[in-house]
Amino acid sequence: MFEFSSKLIETANLAEANCCSQFALVDRIFECNQAKVLNAFVANQVSSTHLCGSSGYGYGDIGRDVIDKVFAQVMGTQAALVRHNFTCGTHALAVCFFGVLRPGDKMLYVTGKPYDSLEEVIGLRGTGQGSLKDFGITYSQVDLLNGKPDYQSIKRECKNAKAVCIQRSRGYSLRPSLCIDEIAKLIEIVRQENKNAIIIVDNCYGEFVETLEPCCVGADLCVGSLIKNPGGGIARTGGYIAGNKDLVELCASRLTSPGIGREVGCSLEQNREILLGLFLAPQAVANAVKTAIFCSSLFALLGFETFPKSTDVRTDIVQSVKLNSHNNLKAFCAGVQAASPIDSYVVPEEWDMPGYNSKVIMAAGNFTMGSTIESSADGPMLEPFVAYFQGGLTYPSGKLCVMNAATNILDQNKGEI
Repeated sequence: MFEFSSKLIETANLAEANCCSQFALVDRIFECNQAKVLNAFVANQVSSTHLCGSSGYGYGDIGRDVIDKVFAQVMGTQAALVRHNFTCGTHALAVCFFGVLRPGDKMLYVTGKPYDSLEEVIGLRGTGQGSLKDFGITYSQVDLLNGKPDYQSIKRECKNAKAVCIQRSRGYSLRPSLCIDEIAKLIEIVRQENKNAIIIVDNCYGEFVETLEPCCVGADLCVGSLIKNPGGGIARTGGYIAGNKDLVELCASRLTSPGIGREVGCSLEQNREILLGLFLAPQAVANAVKTAIFCSSLFALLGFETFPKSTDVRTDIVQSVKLNSHNNLKAFCAGVQAASPIDSYVVPEEWDMPGYNSKVIMAAGNFTMGSTIESSADGPMLEPFVAYFQGGLTYPSGKLCVMNAATNILDQNKGEI
């Protein structure tokens, strides 16, 4: 059905065989996380009435309220704010920042430069749009040292910070994503120097990859998108903020308004999708992680640098492949798109994507636009032309995407890499 060369099939079989021990670890993590999610559903007595939505003001929406409780238990927090009207992860993070920070406060990123899409939220680009900078909130960052947190500089810089932010995933960089143990170490160091700091973790791409979430090791808030890991490929939109109850309430007042907070906001017909997506999320994430491991193994055998390597411990679902040329990156994304269930006939082109300061190419032939728990690939059109591949609702379909991307690159280079 897919015309792969016998040589590529042979290479793919070898790549997959090399992944057996890593796949077994992923399965064990999946079983643990599935038990955790199921227990949260049972403990909070989720029923068929919670699957129904509300309209208008949404007063007394018991489905919306139980979703918050289930998410809070799964994330190991006191409270959660889970809403379909978070438009994306950047929106959820912006609500979090504006919810807990006030004029004169300092926000510190300890994992280097954050995602490009947050630059205008912070005020690093653009003026007069209502950024944190416009409201008198200062920003600083501690750059990574050889791809790792610079603990000595963090100790110095965090002393007067109101909020200390940790980005779990790599963004458009080749640095390693942070595992939960590393996040715990960062939190411990910050607490030693500034016990009152609000520690916020951007958890995007990391949920359910390990058995613990950031608030389980001391973070005050963690934030993410429902069209990434925790939506399980079912939720069509939304995001979450989970953490200490008083801080979540501040964020709720920012999302709606002071005095209203989380009590208002209809769920329309989204409750069932959010709950079903969360229930399926551990399996979807396990399939995505397996696909990423296979991708790393295959492209390494084809002679490309991959980050992380197939044998590395996984802390998010993102797989980076250094492709070294504009044409290779376009071919990779075109191959992923052509093996996608939706819009497979479309050829991706780079464009000025909102929130980014360079042209970006994206392959996303998905049921939900922009969903990254489904198979997708993207990257900035800048040297060294890195493809950031993520997702795979099923491992076999994700594997086909990866093999089709490899075929495109081999065909373009006439079999020579």
